[in-house]
Amino acid sequence: MRGMCFGLVIVLLAGILNVGKAEIYIVTVEGEPVISYKGGIDGFEATASESDEKIDTTSELVTSYAQHLEKKHDMLLALLFDRGTYKKIYSYHHLINGFATHISHEQAEILRQAPGVKSVERDWKVRRLTTHTPQFLGLPTGVWPTGGGFDRAGEDIVIGFVDSGIYPHHPSFSSHNTEPYGPLPKYRGKCEVDPNTKKDYCNGKIIGAQHFAEAAKAAGAFNPTIDYDSPIDGDGHGSHTAAIAAGNNGIPVRMHGFEFGRASGMAPRARIAVYKALYRLFGGFVADVVAAIEQAVRDGVDILNLSVGPNSPPATTKTTFLNPFDATLLSAVKAGVFVAQAAGNGGPFPKTLLSYSPWIVSVAAAVDDRRYKNHLTLGNGKILPGIGLSPSTHPNRTFTMVAANDVLLDSSVTKYSPADCQRPEVLNKNLVEGNILLCGYSFNFVVGTASIKKVAETAKALGAAGFVLAVENASPGTKFDPVPVSIPGILITDASQSMELVDYYNITTSRDWTGRVKSFKSTGSIGNGLRPILHKSAPQVAIFSARGPNIKDYSFQDADLLKPDILAPGSLIWAAWAPNGTDEANFCGEGFALISGTSMAAPHIAGIAALIKQHHPHWSPAAIKSALMTTSSTIDRAERPLQAQQYSGSETMTLVPATPFDYGSGHVNPRAALDPGLIFNAGYQDYLGFLCTVPGIDPHEIKNFTHSPCNYTLGHPSNFNSPSIAVAHLVGTRTVTRTVINVAEEETYVITARMAPEIAIETNPPAMTLRHGASRKFTVTLTVRSVTGAYSFGEVLLKGSRGHKVRIPVVAAGYDR
Repeated sequence: MRGMCFGLVIVLLAGILNVGKAEIYIVTVEGEPVISYKGGIDGFEATASESDEKIDTTSELVTSYAQHLEKKHDMLLALLFDRGTYKKIYSYHHLINGFATHISHEQAEILRQAPGVKSVERDWKVRRLTTHTPQFLGLPTGVWPTGGGFDRAGEDIVIGFVDSGIYPHHPSFSSHNTEPYGPLPKYRGKCEVDPNTKKDYCNGKIIGAQHFAEAAKAAGAFNPTIDYDSPIDGDGHGSHTAAIAAGNNGIPVRMHGFEFGRASGMAPRARIAVYKALYRLFGGFVADVVAAIEQAVRDGVDILNLSVGPNSPPATTKTTFLNPFDATLLSAVKAGVFVAQAAGNGGPFPKTLLSYSPWIVSVAAAVDDRRYKNHLTLGNGKILPGIGLSPSTHPNRTFTMVAANDVLLDSSVTKYSPADCQRPEVLNKNLVEGNILLCGYSFNFVVGTASIKKVAETAKALGAAGFVLAVENASPGTKFDPVPVSIPGILITDASQSMELVDYYNITTSRDWTGRVKSFKSTGSIGNGLRPILHKSAPQVAIFSARGPNIKDYSFQDADLLKPDILAPGSLIWAAWAPNGTDEANFCGEGFALISGTSMAAPHIAGIAALIKQHHPHWSPAAIKSALMTTSSTIDRAERPLQAQQYSGSETMTLVPATPFDYGSGHVNPRAALDPGLIFNAGYQDYLGFLCTVPGIDPHEIKNFTHSPCNYTLGHPSNFNSPSIAVAHLVGTRTVTRTVINVAEEETYVITARMAPEIAIETNPPAMTLRHGASRKFTVTLTVRSVTGAYSFGEVLLKGSRGHKVRIPVVAAGYDR
């Protein structure tokens, strides 16, 4: 297995570097895509729906118009370039009108000047950005019963995953032990066939499985032996995210003979549709990702999970909200698809978000209440804390400790970094057997060429009683996650504690004049790290979770739109893994993995959105988003305000009061989201109005991507009907408007607001009564009291007479001009 898990980088880099002058470009052209074509071309009737709802993509109208657009793409390329000098990779006709092509820089310039061509953008890269979380979120008792129990939770809802594929043989995705899945006519996706077994990848639970790699192949980045030219997951990430959102309920998580609880997806009965567009080492290309999203929407998914985002803001467009990726997602939302996207892992620093637009739900990551801790007890009585998901050494016994560098078979092996304990063959088994092996955490662990899994295998092969891995220096921000191992083992992550261990070892170890050990006298014992400790100070915003403020352009100017939108568990999440997955060296060859990232937070929201969609089938994506946001919580289990992990000084982690730039509206509360009382709705025209109001956006650019003119404006972007309010540059007084719709029985709401003292806040009217289905406007007026240029935080609360509470966060920064 080792050969597969390490050493792949060189193979692929050779392929990537060997790319000629040609590159991949995404081109958009005049003419409306299927989603917004209102007619006007002879022989082709309108395909757009009147309201934001799904279109029948199998209809003759849609297929003939799509073929018409594809022919136009082919004709344009054939007119401009000689056959053989270019390659068209994809035609996009459902959500955007354009194509991806592999051409030279000179040909791209010719295309830019061609009549009917709106934009020519060089492709850019994207990257990948649970046993306990269903209980932590209250799903088994509070939400699943409302949908008919876990065996009905998410029934007939299809979640699409644009990710690294799926391992279909995993018990989290099997359909053997569940009630049979019937046909689902609304979903029209296909199941690719495994080229080796000739069987397809679907089983009823997995309802669609396709892969997209044409851009990766054209760029020379694709290696079929490790990337798999099929929907199979060669990475692990895709299986993990699919299992978090929609994995089967009650799957035992077993590793090394230990059980770490039972895994379940948020919506265990939802169907999984796989659109593989991410690959092991290079991530993915936007051309492939856009093709995958197009296909998912055409196929009829209800929810789209994107644990993927750009490596950095793509600087090809002037604004963050308009590029082929976000424009495609805008059309997906127009088609009625709810989109959850990971916010990014660049935290805890400000403006690190990689998910910007109002039509997307940008998900930040929380640490939940489960922590794994362990300790090493030294012979001198000192107890050193650390992490290690391992059993204890034999109770009531201590063991001699031996350092890897002191038990080498031959001094010439130092070229192998023997202190890493990655190679049992270079250490003396006679000296290690029955003792605790001490190893050093080097840079090799950071880059992935060494792993804790391999340390455990080395210690086991040498017959050690256990191992200790000591971190002697770590760069600020190094994240240490516990790794399950089959023998007693611990990682000492605090450098000062590691020095205590080293000092104790050196004092008790006698050496001859050459430095060779005469006798090992240091002793120790390793505690039991298998039992989690449940903390009340949860949830907290994870240190890696990307932070706001949101940006509206690539000079990093603040947007009048709050991001992230919501917080969900994303730290140390147990879920399915692909046995051939290499994304995490410590889980190579395993069936489950315990990993962290906003990639893990997004599918929690996708799965909970599926439960809301099942409960309220006609709700728009904006209504579902609103229900999630307005019912979220800003207090932890101990009833204290949420805290965020942050750095203090160079490398130590501390907790600070969290703000909406850390958590958006708050931590998701699935039970409350099913019955929000009021919703803030928005549709395609509202998103257009938002775009047309953002200062500095070129109306031609908006028309290029949306095929719609800027006929109306909201006056100010902060008037967009979002369940949050953000004013990045407040001068004097500004009044913003919001509209709510009552989705419950008649109720009277009292409206109150509070804000930090630098800014005064008032709401009008003070109260309102709404019948079921009625909508009402209210205003929020913000006035600068003291000019600081820094953000102040507050909230508007609508408290209903029947018990509903609707809360929206407010952020504003006051200036004098």
